[in-house]
Amino acid sequence: MENCAVIHEFLDYLKFEKHFSEHTAKCYNADLEQFCQYLTGGQAPQQDWSHTEQGGVATQTQTKVEQFLLSLTTDNVRAYMVVLNDKQYSKSTIARKLATLRSFYKFLVKRGHLTNNPVTAVRTPKQDKKLPKFLEYDQVKKLLETPPADNWLGARDRAIMETLYGTGVRVSELVALNLEDVDFLGEVLHVRGKGKKERITPIGSSALQSIQHYMEFRNRRAQSNGNFDSKVLFVNKHGKRLSTRSVRRKMDKYLKMAGLDPTISPHTLRHSFATHLLNNGADLRSVQELLGHQSLSTTQIYTHLTTKKLKEVYDGAHPRDEQVDKANNS
Repeated sequence: MENCAVIHEFLDYLKFEKHFSEHTAKCYNADLEQFCQYLTGGQAPQQDWSHTEQGGVATQTQTKVEQFLLSLTTDNVRAYMVVLNDKQYSKSTIARKLATLRSFYKFLVKRGHLTNNPVTAVRTPKQDKKLPKFLEYDQVKKLLETPPADNWLGARDRAIMETLYGTGVRVSELVALNLEDVDFLGEVLHVRGKGKKERITPIGSSALQSIQHYMEFRNRRAQSNGNFDSKVLFVNKHGKRLSTRSVRRKMDKYLKMAGLDPTISPHTLRHSFATHLLNNGADLRSVQELLGHQSLSTTQIYTHLTTKKLKEVYDGAHPRDEQVDKANNS
């Protein structure tokens, strides 16, 4: 059964030319599949375009899908946005699905399948401003001290959280670290970020000491276990590379043990890292480079956090005098 060739081509472009992760490609695939279902009135077959091979006999429905995609109008896209809104999708989800279509049709124009992008004129829904959560210094300290340091799994978990907070790396970047990526002498990490872009980020002495302590345990276990992956930094109990999901599970356990907000995620440590840097006088451009943000506007969200914090501190230091207010208003 033949694919929708243009979707297959687009997903290959994301994976092999833009170097998007498998997870990201699947998200694009799901958004495009839903859109195809809408265009064909629910008659399009559910299909993971990212895992099929080209060739075979085309079905009428699949041919119809591609015809609909290539004859799309701006009004079609706007109507789709209305449907998503009626189904009570969040504004952020609708914005993401629209971004998928915008990228897809930009690709189709670039590859000569179309002359105009019908999605360009469709405005992204205005988003509700949602500030990221971050931990106070004492909360971070409490969390980092929770894992026991006298056994290898506890030492590993403490090193993981120290590294997340001490460098601001993403969880996906953390689990991708290899032993050779830690430069103890230069006190830096070699990080592979989104789109396989590499950057060098400083790492503090506390995190390096935690990594060193963990590696002493790790190396002893590796000597007695031939299945240990010799290049991976953070491994599971079987000696294989940890997953992002495993890191989340471990952190959930320590949050509960420390009596902290259970909705906090490993990414919260990244938010805390950025917020604390800005609170201590770091400039926005430096924080952008440390976080590996492509756009400065992405980093600017943290200025809202620091401004909010400064206002709270100011209000706490200068309580309103009700008698003065009354006098002024009389």
